[in-house]
Amino acid sequence: MIAVIGSSNMDIVFNVEHLTLPGETQKANSLNFYFGGKGANQAVTVAKLSNKTVYFCTCLGEDEYGNQISENYKKYDIQGYYIEKGEKTGSAFIEVEKTGENRIILFTGANDKVDKDKIDLFLNNYEEKIDICLLQNEIPPESVEYSILRLNKKGIKIVYDPAPVMSTNISVLGKVDFLTPNETEFTFLCDKLNIPENWVFEDKALAFKRLSKVSNLIIKLGEKGCFYIDNKENYGYIKALKVKAIDTTAAGDVFNGAFSVYYEKTQNFIDSLKFANAASAISVTRKGAQSSIPSYEEVPFKD
Repeated sequence: MIAVIGSSNMDIVFNVEHLTLPGETQKANSLNFYFGGKGANQAVTVAKLSNKTVYFCTCLGEDEYGNQISENYKKYDIQGYYIEKGEKTGSAFIEVEKTGENRIILFTGANDKVDKDKIDLFLNNYEEKIDICLLQNEIPPESVEYSILRLNKKGIKIVYDPAPVMSTNISVLGKVDFLTPNETEFTFLCDKLNIPENWVFEDKALAFKRLSKVSNLIIKLGEKGCFYIDNKENYGYIKALKVKAIDTTAAGDVFNGAFSVYYEKTQNFIDSLKFANAASAISVTRKGAQSSIPSYEEVPFKD
């Protein structure tokens, strides 16, 4: 089974002509509400692609957004989440321009309550059933680090999306099985390890892998696909499908969820990257976060 430890949000999305400049006021073309949060996006991706129960350690507020999200989790058979009394559900305010690029302001809300005690209770209940667990950085940094240490000790495969990247603790990456930064996040992490900016990309990636001791490095490159270095230092690129992007929100989360589903199914690293690339490409042709997730049958790469 696959589990997720992470965030749940309501996404409030403004479609605009261009990303708003400092000091500028512009009229939005439309306003939409979508279920989101990096953890939730990954959990729903796993549920939708696998048609299996997903265990999700997250906190919702005791409010209308939390009620709506809880009903959505019940629909997908997502279990293990907490309702936090007196808290507001996390929210993301997202601008999306015509090209599909976006900018996000995050209110963490109840996500800050995903702490050590809740993680312990969650894993005590479910860890014997879990093969793979997905993590991200939209919960407290100490909770991410604690989760990595406990999951690693139990031998559960960890798929870690270091976003938002600023709180990533390099010192625990040696216990991560699959690290999945995008290109901007990878550059930030390289700077933390003092890897020269002018090095060839592949050399930077290999240096980062060796210094961080992460087992498998996957760098998401958007419309260019992804680059990988596996645990034996084999490396290469996986090309993306050619699609017209409408909204890139949650594309990285769909990638991680799809990768985990296919890897649990096949244990084939390269095929799982191809499947994840295809699922992610489909998602950017649709608006919203979880509303953009394809079904298994819609993904063109199959075994």
